[in-house]
Amino acid sequence: MSLWFWSIGGIILGLALVVLIVLYSFGFFRGKVKYRAKNFPAPSMSDFTFTVAFLSNSLMSQGILTGFWSEGPDIFPIRLDAIRKAEHFIKFETFTMTPGHRANEFAEAIASRARSGVKVQFIVDRYGVKSIPKSYWEQLRAAGVEVAFFNPFNIRNPLEYLNRNHRKLLLIDDRVAYIGGAGVSDYWDGKAGVGEEAPWLDLEIRFEGPVVGALKGTFQQHWLDLGKTVDFSEDPLVVSGAQGDTILISVGENPNYRNSPIRTLFKNAILAARKRFWIASPYLLPNEDTCKLLIDAKQRGVDVRILTMGKVSDKKYVHYTSRELYGNLLEGGVEIYEYQPSMMHAKTILVDDDWISVGSSNLDPRSFFRNDELNISMKDGLLSEQVEKFFLYGFSRSLLLTKHQWRRRSFKQRILGKLGLIFYWQL
Repeated sequence: MSLWFWSIGGIILGLALVVLIVLYSFGFFRGKVKYRAKNFPAPSMSDFTFTVAFLSNSLMSQGILTGFWSEGPDIFPIRLDAIRKAEHFIKFETFTMTPGHRANEFAEAIASRARSGVKVQFIVDRYGVKSIPKSYWEQLRAAGVEVAFFNPFNIRNPLEYLNRNHRKLLLIDDRVAYIGGAGVSDYWDGKAGVGEEAPWLDLEIRFEGPVVGALKGTFQQHWLDLGKTVDFSEDPLVVSGAQGDTILISVGENPNYRNSPIRTLFKNAILAARKRFWIASPYLLPNEDTCKLLIDAKQRGVDVRILTMGKVSDKKYVHYTSRELYGNLLEGGVEIYEYQPSMMHAKTILVDDDWISVGSSNLDPRSFFRNDELNISMKDGLLSEQVEKFFLYGFSRSLLLTKHQWRRRSFKQRILGKLGLIFYWQL
């Protein structure tokens, strides 16, 4: 055979070896951890909250729900109104920001309060705001806004750049907290250019009470970890007395394969379900063990439904990859609803009649093992009614995927989906 043939063969072999080493380094071939429990307490049982809290390393606090919104055009004005009323401090962290109207009005609002003497601290993920120009941050800093970038690229530890700060949290003074899934972008208005017919579907909830102080503590911990300073004489960490319902704060910070509060929270919720387990997750990449838990729940009589993104997606490749994992779920009777009018971006869980979890976490390996995440969970009749209405609204505007439809997905989708599975741990 010619020297050319052996040269090409050597190059191909070398590339294959590099791919295998990269996959090995990211744990592609690691053993699977099975999450099993018997007789897990139901949400109606007295020991449920403590069990979930201790197993998931969640903080326990109390608070009062004072607001609920489900679309970008509703969420942004509420945030801006709260910002403009701030008297002492504004603390905000987010993942996605893009240039446009929403980013500009947000900058104008926080810069105005900073110039008025309000202490404004702003944590953004370096990757999530990559499209925002340098001048944007310079203008904020000139107005007195303190900006911290989470995880900028570091040549000394390049793989660390793959981790993200995916939290969305807004704190105003010591009185109110907003948490949900929306970033700061015109995308949520249905302007992402991916075929939307409506604003993005998302969730934002507002709390008052002691939980605000507890969430302030999680923010300050992040702020300190990023090398910033907290002056506790000016900004003390104060948590007021008992007020409102019991709330779990699940903080996913630098999680790993065996220590993931968010994974534990999600899997405990599945184990706890007796009547229903409804979950909204746009980026839906359940591993084999999670699929088994969902199917087992369905087999014991639980109404298991998943609301996820459909044909309108900001990340088509993730949608195609997700669909490669639907086979066993559909065979097991799990109902998968693909939202049609626009991007479905909400992340929430409804268990039985009144246990809810809302925040930044998806049912995917990034939220479980890579991202810094933040979820609020509680038992609340009023919130559960609103979340139930949200789900029913989403289901009514979705394609309930059948096994026949799934099997008929195009050859292109299958190929792109299978290629995406190679990078499953990083999607």
